Amino acid sequence: MSTARKPFWSDLSLQVIAGMVLGAIIGWALPDSAEFMRTLGDLFVRLISMFVGLIIFCSIVHGIATVRDSARVGRVAIKALIYFEVVTSLALVIGLSMINLLGPGRGMHIDPAKLSGSAVAPYLKTADQISASGFLLNLVPHTAFSAFAEGNVLQVVFVSVLFAFALLALGPAGEPMLGLIDIIKKLVFRIIAWVMKLAPLGAMGAIGFTVAKFGLASLVSLGAMVGGFYLTCFLFILCVFWPIAHFLGGISLWKLAKHIRTELLIVYGTSSSESVLPQLVGRMTSVGCDEGLVGLVLPTGYSFNHDGTCLYFAAAPIFLAQALGIELSLMQQLGLLAVLLITSKGGAGVAGSAIVVVVSTLAATNLIPVAAVGIILGVHRLMSSMFVVVNILGNALATIVVARWEGVVDQDRLQATLGRA
Repeated sequence: MSTARKPFWSDLSLQVIAGMVLGAIIGWALPDSAEFMRTLGDLFVRLISMFVGLIIFCSIVHGIATVRDSARVGRVAIKALIYFEVVTSLALVIGLSMINLLGPGRGMHIDPAKLSGSAVAPYLKTADQISASGFLLNLVPHTAFSAFAEGNVLQVVFVSVLFAFALLALGPAGEPMLGLIDIIKKLVFRIIAWVMKLAPLGAMGAIGFTVAKFGLASLVSLGAMVGGFYLTCFLFILCVFWPIAHFLGGISLWKLAKHIRTELLIVYGTSSSESVLPQLVGRMTSVGCDEGLVGLVLPTGYSFNHDGTCLYFAAAPIFLAQALGIELSLMQQLGLLAVLLITSKGGAGVAGSAIVVVVSTLAATNLIPVAAVGIILGVHRLMSSMFVVVNILGNALATIVVARWEGVVDQDRLQATLGRA
């Protein structure tokens, strides 16, 4: 018996695309609507973000406690972190290579003396967290509840892991709490499903704000820096993600992108990866990945596996040097890369960390004036729309790869959904 097909317009991804197109039209026709449109976008992100902490907590605790094998949990975490380190390091190298090859900042001849540091000042206040000591302090919240109140993903992961191992140690006595956590997770996912119906409005508001503030040309001709960065992201997906998906994941990268297309469109429109974390957990379990592994790897990836952001980290400082006419030697650039390897990890859990990491890196190296960051603040949102897409695709792929390494994936379901042709 055949089931009735849903009308095409009920597809959420198509609704999000329609919202983005409508937002671009409104932003172009009514530029004064920028603040209102930004409010719409921010409201949707905030509705999702208020449950992100609960989703991470429930997923990690339920995942670890149901595994009942602390050694396996540690093994999964080590494998995931090694994978994250290798791929993000590749992103830094590719980002550095492409920005030197394309050279979008050459010929701008901006006078460093005319730079104002006022626009960068708010980021300097946060940059002190991007250090070894700052990272360790930022890892531990002031209270068990402040991590959730402040929405610090890394702190929530830390508290969740502690809680999960404590629950694991209780044995049978912890079963009632484990059942309660499972019920809470299901309740939150039901609420998220309701909120997701507003995704087209959120995407409309975010894109409408961008067009109203920067003009319609911002979506067509984003400038040499933004265009070159988009090209770099596509090359990274082709040269790094595709081989990983093919040889390590045993899947089609194209099918994976199609499977999470709604989430990719939402993060592109809102520039917020947190806005799709709950849905992404469900997407990964639906393709056959073990629920416990997804609950551990995916939230950890949100803190440490920023492939797209690392492309930006490598490109932004070199672009600023080119714009100011500062010639950096190969050794200076490699030194900059070494600092970025540290600061990019230190930025985990810090709100708005992309710009903060760039500021802290420039301050640490003294090769480029920190005030130069003001040059890219205007187009930062346009680039962040792309790098969060790469982040989400990279975390989805990482979850599948680690699940296959651990042998905790339903291969029949995985191949039926994402298998190579």
